[in-house]
Amino acid sequence: MYQTDFLVIGSGIAGLFSALRLAAHGDVILVTKSDLEDSNSYFAQGGMAAALKEPDTPELHEEDTLRAGAGLCDRSAVKVLVEEGPQRVMELIGLGVEFDRVDGHIALTREGAHSQGRILHALGDSTGKAISDRLAQLTREHSNIHIKEDHFVAELLVQEGRCVGVLVVNPQQELEIYLARAVVLSSGGAGQVYAETSNPEAATGDGMALAYRAGAKLKDMEFIQFHPTVLVGSGTSQRFLISEAVRGEGAILRNVHGEPFMQKRHPLKDLAPRDVVARAIWREMEETKTPFVYLDATSLGSEHLKNRFPTIWARCQEQGLSMDRDYIPVAPAAHYFMGGVQTDLEGATSIPGLFACGEVACTGVHGANRLASNSLLETVVFGQRAALAAVEFARRHPILPDPSRFRDYVSALPRKDTWDNQEIHRLRGQTQKVMWDLVGLVRCNDSLTRAQRVLEELTLEVEELTAGVWSKEALELKNILLIGRLITKAALTRQESRGAHFRTDVPEPNEAWRKHIILQRDQLEPEFSAVD
Repeated sequence: MYQTDFLVIGSGIAGLFSALRLAAHGDVILVTKSDLEDSNSYFAQGGMAAALKEPDTPELHEEDTLRAGAGLCDRSAVKVLVEEGPQRVMELIGLGVEFDRVDGHIALTREGAHSQGRILHALGDSTGKAISDRLAQLTREHSNIHIKEDHFVAELLVQEGRCVGVLVVNPQQELEIYLARAVVLSSGGAGQVYAETSNPEAATGDGMALAYRAGAKLKDMEFIQFHPTVLVGSGTSQRFLISEAVRGEGAILRNVHGEPFMQKRHPLKDLAPRDVVARAIWREMEETKTPFVYLDATSLGSEHLKNRFPTIWARCQEQGLSMDRDYIPVAPAAHYFMGGVQTDLEGATSIPGLFACGEVACTGVHGANRLASNSLLETVVFGQRAALAAVEFARRHPILPDPSRFRDYVSALPRKDTWDNQEIHRLRGQTQKVMWDLVGLVRCNDSLTRAQRVLEELTLEVEELTAGVWSKEALELKNILLIGRLITKAALTRQESRGAHFRTDVPEPNEAWRKHIILQRDQLEPEFSAVD
């Protein structure tokens, strides 16, 4: 049994940043299911968008974000992001994060759908690593922060409608209770719901599943961003990402015949919004009957490519490809979750005492399609807001619940000593394939209905197999399956195509559907809410 002022779940940039902010107000326990540096944030290549200098302005950044979001961004959330973003960037620099510079000034570049060069980057194409490493170092050094690595959160503990802590599986697979005055959920995304993804193994939608089971509202679950360009033939379940910034600096897409094709798909050509580029690639792959297209960066020159994209350059070299001479085979893959746990502008969820930030949260910033490099900015802007709101909540609710009730609850939970990990792995792969084949980049009523039926059958099988099993693998499988079902339900509900949600049977946006879809446990029918 552990008791603390604040619990932070997850160790991406949102979790680390909020933990550092909370630590100024009390003791923090940070729980992460792997090590502190294993997160989606860590692998972010592109950068962090912020309007830092003229002619750029927060208003221009806001316009670009709203345009990419295809009518589903919440304007007040976007305004918070673009107006507070520059200050948060300056604070990161004050914390020791070193963004790349040219002649002493912060280097800014441009990515798809941005009208201005406003993307900060670090270590060339390892921006997420640079920020994560520095924040992780500060977190490890802070005397008020206690880190629990390799600890898996199995349940949120809710008493009289308030989140008061979590149930955790420790590395010895024992159940532990953690109670806190406020809980900040920052456990990242859910790319591993799909067979093809740029996300690491850890991105299994745990936070969204935890929140849903506890009764929180989830929003916009149908909006999955498929990154247009991951390296084909990467050889692992996490596909290696080729940053949007490569196209931002002049690379172009070609089909397998060597023909550029984006000019016939969108006026912005290779700098069109991600959903447009991803579907354009999918169509070229369909028409040419090949599993990839090419990214041609040969015009950028070897020195520029090696200096600006050292990680991508090295990875291509490992596969026998030289970016200055060879076309790079690429294809789309699941990348970013625009939906998630519904929050207000302060990171508060529909469960008092539970706050959310980062990819697990749906703040309304991204709408139907995230503008590139806005997600890292969101982690610090809303990470700070969630932390401050948690501090205020804890001040008003200082009394922790009686722990005896939770001891009794945990001691009564069923436990199984042996289980079939091979079968768990098989069912995980089967679920991921169903999601990729039937609920992927292009969907329709028929594919979604078939997916819904298969996922229901898999759920029965998984529940029987994993009953009483508290292993990380079993819990991840249940989370992946639950999130897959919720994505499918939302995608079946939305009778239009908008942003990253594209259905061939209703291929156009419909103004009547310019609203959010809300899913909540124990509610058979979705709820709808207006766009702010």
